[in-house]
Amino acid sequence: MNTRLNLFLIFVLAVTFVLSLLAGKVWLPFDEWGAGGTAAIILAELRLPRAVLAIVIGAGLGMAGAVMQGFLRNPLADPGLFGISPGAALGAVLSLYFGFAASAWLLPIFALIGAGGAMFLLALIAGRSASIILFTLAGMMIASLAGAFTSLAISLAPTPFAMTEIVTWLMGALTDRSWRDVWIAAPLIGLGMVCLMMTMRALDALTLGEAAARSLGVNMVRLQWWIIIGIGLSVGASVAVAGIIGFVGLVVPHLVRPLTDGRPSSLLVPSALAGAVLLLAADSLVRILPMASELRLGIAMSLIGGPFFLALLIQMRRKLA
Repeated sequence: MNTRLNLFLIFVLAVTFVLSLLAGKVWLPFDEWGAGGTAAIILAELRLPRAVLAIVIGAGLGMAGAVMQGFLRNPLADPGLFGISPGAALGAVLSLYFGFAASAWLLPIFALIGAGGAMFLLALIAGRSASIILFTLAGMMIASLAGAFTSLAISLAPTPFAMTEIVTWLMGALTDRSWRDVWIAAPLIGLGMVCLMMTMRALDALTLGEAAARSLGVNMVRLQWWIIIGIGLSVGASVAVAGIIGFVGLVVPHLVRPLTDGRPSSLLVPSALAGAVLLLAADSLVRILPMASELRLGIAMSLIGGPFFLALLIQMRRKLA
């Protein structure tokens, strides 16, 4: 069943990828792709790296969301819950605040340092306890703390230009991204996804409960380390190059879960593929909307994810009633 689903999602991803290369303020029909000139430059230097980056980031966030929901056994879990995304955002904001982002490499480096700092704090607080509750509370505390420092940096921005840069970057976007951003994000997200794949057996065991999983030989400390490293690399690298893009990890697992056998392990690859499709389609959509300036991708995903989250809450309430 999963094989057919994965093949279908790969086909949809391929079609969406081709359409994303066509779409934009200036449409590029097939007959202009190999004609050279301005069309070839737009295709090779602007749209192609942007499309590849959307696929990589969407896949990483989709798989991270599936792992989070499987680990916490909570359908409302999101990768940002562990505080790694706010930590990466704080690192990037500090680079903008102090003016270090003038160098193209410094902002992603600061964001990755922020994500690494959040990973270190999470491991320091909860890494040895192997308690899912403590692990979750530690992540929420880190997210709250990083969010508070980010707000402080915005309120104390040295210039209006710096504040505008910080707020704009936090909205999340793939505008003007290049192959440099792909080379930064792709290896780290790929490595993070490999780490997340290592949790498949343990996540299946956790469906029976934490005590039962331990009795089946699941090492909870090792599992938490795989998750910390995997989500840290996947989410941290995506925030480092694109800012905060929310709701992908929340929405995607819910869309593909009814099409799988329900086991957390069977959800990981379909979530990665569906996440890539969703983010690529959303990025193509913001490019073709008739607006004076391009809608930020993070805002577009919030407009999609917000109503979805509300509908999910209403559905859960009806089940509990």
